[in-house]
Amino acid sequence: MATHSVQDLNEADFRQAVSVGLTLVDFWAPWCSPCRMMGPVLQELLERHAGLTVARVNVDEAKVLAAQFHVQAIPLLVLLKDGHELDRFVGLQSASSLTQAIGKHMTGITKPM
Repeated sequence: MATHSVQDLNEADFRQAVSVGLTLVDFWAPWCSPCRMMGPVLQELLERHAGLTVARVNVDEAKVLAAQFHVQAIPLLVLLKDGHELDRFVGLQSASSLTQAIGKHMTGITKPM
């Protein structure tokens, strides 16, 4: 089984990266402890959901994107489909709560726990 990793996005590649399919974007910063704690959760989501892209945006380096998405607290996770926002989650989230939300938009491809 191929190992997938979380993609690091910036202002230059963001639009193209989220334009097709279902993407969960983590707005984060390296100094944010809860943001760092999301790392294993994001990796678990990649392993559980075929077809899901998981990416992250460093808000300190991509201030324009942070402003466009009205990021006021981090971590902020935004679920996008074909570039359009479906849902957002503020603060540390569990894999199970995110799986439930993702499952609403991805029927039939969630792997069993």
